[in-house]
Amino acid sequence: MILDDIRVFLRKRALLKYTSKTPTSILPLDEIRSAIAIIDVQDPYFDTCKGALMAFFRDNGIKGEIYFLDLRKIEKEERLFTSVSTTILLKDLNWYGRPSSEKIRLLTGSPTDALICLIPDTEFLTEFIAKCTTARYKIGRVQLPGNTFDLVISDPEDKPLSQRESFEAMKPFIKLIKRDKA
Repeated sequence: MILDDIRVFLRKRALLKYTSKTPTSILPLDEIRSAIAIIDVQDPYFDTCKGALMAFFRDNGIKGEIYFLDLRKIEKEERLFTSVSTTILLKDLNWYGRPSSEKIRLLTGSPTDALICLIPDTEFLTEFIAKCTTARYKIGRVQLPGNTFDLVISDPEDKPLSQRESFEAMKPFIKLIKRDKA
């Protein structure tokens, strides 16, 4: 019980320290020049989701970077199927769930126009990543405390979607937002 209280305290402190001060709002697609996407490799369709994200970035002239969450216990003989530099592994997290300084620097290193978070949970790691990125427009599947995301496209109540299906549902809304010509 005391350990849980300490963990909660340290998580709140980490969020206070690392939360981006960059103001966010909905941006039209033609103003998005750089983007970060976060996907979970435990989704069986993560590879097709990665391909769909890269195609979307390429088709819209967006410099996109995809970061992967791989929180599986990886055996010594097992190999990663994503780049170690863009993958947050279980070993990259400290005991209360904060990513290493190196991973934080990668996520916050340069200003980004958009964040697309395809992780369908409200766990601390998802919240930490979404809040620490310096993106000016944040898109997610589940709203996080403090209204972190500017646009939330939720799964239907009767059917949880894969990350790919969720991204396909987001795309029309991302494309629909246009700059006011006034």
